Amino acid sequence: MALLDILPFTHELLRQHIRVGDTVMDGTAGNGYDTAFLAQCVGESGRVVAFDIQRAAIEATQNRLLQLGLTDRVQLIQDGHQHAAQYISQPLSAAVFNFGYLPRGDKSITTQAQTSVAAVQAALDALQAQGIVCAVLYSGHAAGKPEMQALLDYASSLPHNRFRVLRYEFINKQNCPPILLAIEKLV
Repeated sequence: MALLDILPFTHELLRQHIRVGDTVMDGTAGNGYDTAFLAQCVGESGRVVAFDIQRAAIEATQNRLLQLGLTDRVQLIQDGHQHAAQYISQPLSAAVFNFGYLPRGDKSITTQAQTSVAAVQAALDALQAQGIVCAVLYSGHAAGKPEMQALLDYASSLPHNRFRVLRYEFINKQNCPPILLAIEKLV
């Protein structure tokens, strides 16, 4: 098996944990690619809860879902992902975050260490046993390095008897390549 790049590997991990009918979360809707992927995974009977603070991201995601005929299974929420607990009423089988800024958007609006850690914590709290949280981290923007370090520190502190934590990265890539932080809840 060839080594998969970060995003295809992230999707493969998510695919292995999501079943038709599940409830899942996209903590960073962005341009809607992950939201659409999740909506396809959960099927018509499943539900995706997707967050973004930017109206442009919510609209881009809505447009992508409309084009694919997936709007009926997605709840789009224009709010910070750290508030996820206020919106999630079912246990999650998976959550995904693609931290940083909105591609082709305002690069001055980025995810931040404190709210990103709170969002991952909220997702883990809502996660069912054997569920997974996948977080793609980017250090190539001003807030990226402290955010990445805060998330790595948080994940490293999780009890090993309750969580398995994976750090997936290509160490010989240049220019601040992304890394995947995957957290599987055991119990």
